[in-house]
Amino acid sequence: MDIEGTTTPIAFVHQVLFPYARARVHDYLQQHTDDPAVRADVALLRAEYAAESPPPDLPGWNPEAYVYWLMDRDRKSTGLKALQGRIWEDGYRAGELRGKGEVYPDVRPALERWRRSGKTIAIFSSGSIQAQRNLFANTTTGDLSPFLSGYFDTTTGPKREAQSYRRIAATLRQEPRDMLFISDVPAELDAARETGMRTTLCVRGDLSPEDPDTGHPRIRSFAELA
Repeated sequence: MDIEGTTTPIAFVHQVLFPYARARVHDYLQQHTDDPAVRADVALLRAEYAAESPPPDLPGWNPEAYVYWLMDRDRKSTGLKALQGRIWEDGYRAGELRGKGEVYPDVRPALERWRRSGKTIAIFSSGSIQAQRNLFANTTTGDLSPFLSGYFDTTTGPKREAQSYRRIAATLRQEPRDMLFISDVPAELDAARETGMRTTLCVRGDLSPEDPDTGHPRIRSFAELA
């Protein structure tokens, strides 16, 4: 499953998690200059920065300024997501985010139902694996991590490329044809379907009459999945 817009409201991510991380980037980088993990994140950001085709508004190299620039564009940067995940982890440890991981009401009952039926359940999100673990361990419906058997992020590959889904299938020791991927983004589902995976488009909220037919089965709730 995808997270944002699938298991978790987009508003929670954009109105709670992103602002929390943004407000703490400066202090976090200052306080962890000698942390090897953070230094690795900064090195990855530097490599991503060097690979940019510089747009006019790209700032001069400074990790903090570049992080803000990436956040402003909601870029799926691996370095950014790793750093955000570390900041959120501190927030969960401090109790500032504990118990605040919002999920839709149908998520926990579905996870319980799928686990009872012997399903292997995993997550593929652009957020870092650490961020995924923290969110599902601290949801408003309790700790959901016991239901999950795997977490995958952009270190596996882009979400819109078929090879990423082949890697996930291999890691889970499953044939793609025996797997189902659920997301609110048709382009991600297209990539998964290219490998032979079954797909389902999760539509939360109202569906506009102008929305095109993506060719993927649609659900509005996990309760619709047998």
